[in-house]
Amino acid sequence: MATEVDTTLKFSLDLKSGVPYYKQVILQVEMAIVDGRLENGDQLPTVRSLAVSLKINPNTVARAYNELEIRGIVNTQQGTGTFISDKKIELSEVEKERILSELTRPYLSNARAYGFTLGELIKHLQSMAG
Repeated sequence: MATEVDTTLKFSLDLKSGVPYYKQVILQVEMAIVDGRLENGDQLPTVRSLAVSLKINPNTVARAYNELEIRGIVNTQQGTGTFISDKKIELSEVEKERILSELTRPYLSNARAYGFTLGELIKHLQSMAG
C-alpha cells in the first residue's frame, strides 16, 4: 500500500557540499529506493511541502521531481501527487562508497580539526546508532 514519505524518509540538505540542492533531493530518493525505504507506489511529499521543510525554493524541488520523472523513477499524477514508479534502481558498491565518502569526509575533517580521534568518533557514532 502506498505510504506518505514524511514518516519513512527525512530529506536533508548539505548546505556546504557544493552539490546543487535539486541533485541532493534526487540522490536521496534514489538511495531510499535502493535500500527499500521507498517502494513502488509510495508517495513523495508535495513540491510545496518539501520546499517548506527544506527551506528552499519550490522550483528547486520541482526541478528534482521533473528530473526523476524524466528518468522514469517517479510518476506525477496531476492533482494527486508524485509516486515512486516500478523502475528498478541499482547502485554499484563503488557508487555507494563514493556517496558515503562524500558524506563522511567533511565530518571527519571537521572533527579532526577540533582534535577528536577516530576512536572517539567511532564510539560517538555507535552510541548515536544504538
